[in-house]
Order: sequence, then C-alpha cells, then structure tokens
Amino acid sequence: MSSSNKHILSSPSTLVQDALQGLARLNPQLTFDPESRVLYRQVDNSKVSLIAGGGSGHEPAHASYVGGGMLTAAVPGNVFASPNTAQILRGIELASSEAGTLIIVKNYTGDVLHFGLAKEKHAAQNPSAAAKTRFINVTDDVSVGREQGGIVGRRGLAGTVLVHKIAGALAAEGGSIDAVENIAKYVNSRLATLGAGLDHVHVPGTEVSEAYLKSDELEVGMGIHNEPGFQKLRPIPPAPELISNLVETLTSTSDKDRSFLPFEHNGKDEVVLLVNNLGGLSELELSSVAEHAVTTFEKKNIKVKRLLVGTFMTSLNMPGFSLTVLLLPAQKDVAGNNVPAPSSLLALLDAPANAPGWKWHAPAAPRSREAFTKAAEQAKEKKEQGAKGPAAADPKKFVDALCAAAKSVIDAEQEITRLDTVAGDGDCGLTLKAGAEGVLKRIENGAIDGSDIVKAVLEISEVAENDMGGTSGALYSIYFSALGSAIRSSQPTEALSTALKTLYTYTRARPPSRTLVDPLDAFVTSVAGGASPKDALEKAREATEKGKELVAKAGRAAYVGQDDLQKQAVPDPGAVGVVKLLEGFLSVY
Repeated sequence: MSSSNKHILSSPSTLVQDALQGLARLNPQLTFDPESRVLYRQVDNSKVSLIAGGGSGHEPAHASYVGGGMLTAAVPGNVFASPNTAQILRGIELASSEAGTLIIVKNYTGDVLHFGLAKEKHAAQNPSAAAKTRFINVTDDVSVGREQGGIVGRRGLAGTVLVHKIAGALAAEGGSIDAVENIAKYVNSRLATLGAGLDHVHVPGTEVSEAYLKSDELEVGMGIHNEPGFQKLRPIPPAPELISNLVETLTSTSDKDRSFLPFEHNGKDEVVLLVNNLGGLSELELSSVAEHAVTTFEKKNIKVKRLLVGTFMTSLNMPGFSLTVLLLPAQKDVAGNNVPAPSSLLALLDAPANAPGWKWHAPAAPRSREAFTKAAEQAKEKKEQGAKGPAAADPKKFVDALCAAAKSVIDAEQEITRLDTVAGDGDCGLTLKAGAEGVLKRIENGAIDGSDIVKAVLEISEVAENDMGGTSGALYSIYFSALGSAIRSSQPTEALSTALKTLYTYTRARPPSRTLVDPLDAFVTSVAGGASPKDALEKAREATEKGKELVAKAGRAAYVGQDDLQKQAVPDPGAVGVVKLLEGFLSVY
C-alpha cells in the first residue's frame, strides 16, 4: 500500500467536521455553525464581506483564510465535493454585510451551481441586499486550454488565494462593493496557474488506490481533484528544465490554446509569483522550486515584484507544486482605464491579514543572487584582511613540513582504508586523502605560504571542513580552528594544549578510546610536559598500538562487532592517520 493511502483520522465521515472544530479552537475570531459547517467571523456592516468555499481537501483554503483582511466566512463541503445550497445560504445569512457581500468561487460546476443558487435565493429573500450581493468565478488554470474548456472555462486554482487577499484588503480598508468586486475581477483576469504532480492522492474513506503514475513519471497540469493533466513526462526532468517549461507556458503569447495573459515581453513585464505546495512536497524541495522559478523569470527579463512561497491551496497530500503568476498592469494602461496601479495592488497584497492560513512574504521584490551573497563575500574579504598572525621562523621549511605531512597521509591511504574496512565503514583513508590533497592545493595556489601561521592553520581547518567532511573532518576542523585562535595569544606548546581542550568540549571521546583522540592527546600532553617532538611522536605511536587491545568507546568502530575487532588486532584507522600526519610533518623538522 502506498503511504498516501494512509490517514490519521477518527472516521472519514467526521474528518471535515473534526478539522473545522480544530480550526475554531485555534482561531479566536471564528464562530462555527456545526449544522451548516460554516466558519465565520463577526460582521462589520460598514465594510464589504467576502464569502468563499468549496470542497474540503484544499486546506488551508478556504477556512484558514477567514480573518481580518481576508474572508468573512468559509463554507466547506466534503472532501472534493461542493457544499450544498442550504449550507451556503446559511453562510450568506450569517456573514453578509449591509455594505455588500462578494462571493468568491473556484470555477467548478458544482461550486458555481450551488453557490449561485444560494446567492439567488438570498437575493429573493432579501430584496434590499440583492444589488449588493455579488459573485465571481476564479479561472486561473492554464492547463485547461480554450478548446478543452469550451463553455465551462478554466478551473480555479491557487490564484484564488490572491483574489481573497487583494479583495479582502480593499474591503478591510472600507472599499465599496463595486470597488471590491472590480478589483477581484481584475486580479482574476491577470492570473495564470500551472502545476506538476508526482501522483494522485487518496481520498479518505474511498477504496485503496494503486499508483497513478510510474515511479519515474510526472504529470503537468494535474487538477486539485485528481483530474488528469495534459502532459506526462518520463523520466522526471531536472527541476530547472521542468520549471522553465512551466514558466514558458504561463507567459507564452503564441499558444492559441493556453496563452491567457497579455505579456509584452519587452523587459517591462512585472509579476507577483506564488509558489504553492500542493500538499505533499517537502519544504526543502519547495524552496528549490522557488529559486529555479525566480531564476527563470530573470532569464526571461520579467521582473518578479513579490515572491510568495508556501502551502496556499492543496490537493490533500499531493506530492507536487503549482506556480501562479499575477501579471501586474503596465503603467501606460493605468491612466483613465479604470485599471488599478501596480503599486496599489502590491500595497493590498502586502497589507496585514489576521488569518492563520496566510503566509508571510517580504513586502519587496526578491533580491538578486548577487545581492544576497554580497554580504557573505564582504565578510570573507574582511576576514582575509584581518590581523596577521606570526610568520614561521623558516617559511619554506614550514611549507615543506606541511607538504610532507600531506604526502605521508596520501601514501598511507590504502593501508588506512584496509584497516577501516575491518574497524569502520571503509572510507577513512579516502577522507584523509581528500583533506591532504586539499592542503596541497592551497599550498600550490599560495593560500598557505608560511608567512602567516594563523592563516595557514585556519586554511587547513577549512579544508578539513569542506574537503573531508564527516566526523573526522569536523574533529580536525575544530582542532585546527582552535589552534589558529590560540597561536595568536600563546606559545606553540600552550596553543596545542588549548586547542585540545577546545576539541574536548565538542566530543566525548577521551583516551583510551580507540579513536584519533588517543595519539593526538598523547602527542600534545607529552609536548606540554617538556618532551621533544620526536619523543612525543613515539608516545602517539604507542597510544595507537594500545588501541588494538581496546573495546571501542566512540567513533565508527563502536558499531562494529567488538570480539571480531579484537581478534584481528588492528589499530584504529583514524589514529593511524594522525600518526602518519605527525610523522610526515616532523620528518622535516
């Protein structure tokens, strides 16, 4: 059974009711009418009310958008099914305003018919409210082309949420019913949405379903009620390629069937971009989609004035996403044409909304990659221009010693790898070799030259972090970073001890532990006690040899069968690496 067929619920028949009651507990603005399932907030008769709804399963739409600056009420149906007319009529009765009421519906036949009938009934029963009760279908889907849509038209998708937000903000400001209706209609006319999904979703309470798509297949244009899309792609293309194709469809003016927005492609087009999680995509992937989408618009010379990323309208837990663009009006079209100014639309989008489903966004255009990396580059330059450390007494000899240490480790790679296949996971030799090669590269390009010992040690720390990785890379990086800091203010012998103390604040390994800590501690302690480097090296060798007899207390070897490890009597590969490094370095001094 696919994991998408599993659900956490009391009963499929009570799921929607339970969820609405949970939301009412969360949001103190809400009143819940259990019989009609209407969620609404207190009506301000001096301001226009906004009512929306439709089938459940698209959360946070629509109930989580009830709140100040957005909807006044939401009328949810069962999963993927329109609420009935009686429910909707009750919602209109509870949430209509003397200033006017705008009913916003996604363009699906059931929703349009039931909400439309409820509106007409309300008008018939309340003649004085008839003229101020308005209705709008949102039709932002471009996957349904003109030919297929026929007289039914395009479906309503995530762009609906932008209609809620912009019209709701104008209503909150005291805009008239005419103004609120007009801006909602204008926004709808400038919306386009297209999504991509990795599979259909399972509706709770229905028969367990098999996978709709193959494991390496994706569908473009899939609807939010499991409707099929217009294109299947196999294998799944890389994200930049997929997103580039989606943006091309959204912004095309040459596709007779799916070109709906009047892009001018003259370098002056401006859009709001909404990147929507259809329910089952990880936040990691969604942010990646946002990056590739903005980059694609930049390449097309279309300015993204606002970027919204998050879960706005779902299809239960569908693994997929949709992109919505709101094409802002060209400045030349604003004057005298009853077209809102781009700045006005953005101000309404940016206006605060006290609704739990509305996601934070920056009230500014997304920055260029250069802009958001510039500070890091400047910090790096500042770091590189920082106070110099002491030079080596003999810079050439110092560099020669580092080269010898690196080459000693590289030459020992095969032996260390062999030991690690017994005492670990087999990668220690290659990890150490990668670090040694990284040091040699920095010597070759002049980053390490012996004129500044602190800089050299910090460069080695950076190599350990970036080129080695893993636990050993982190240990080496912490030690050398601490060593570089200590060298600035103390003698070399004291600096070695200080760095070891710092390392011990981040690892529980203590000698004897059958880890690289054993020879490192033996060497540093011996030097600190007055031993010569050569004698300290011998202590490091002895500590490594003693490790053969030990039960591993830390490191990868702790997860290996200890009886077999002791029978084979092999030293710890990480400890051997430390000894090889010291042997190489001290071969020059």
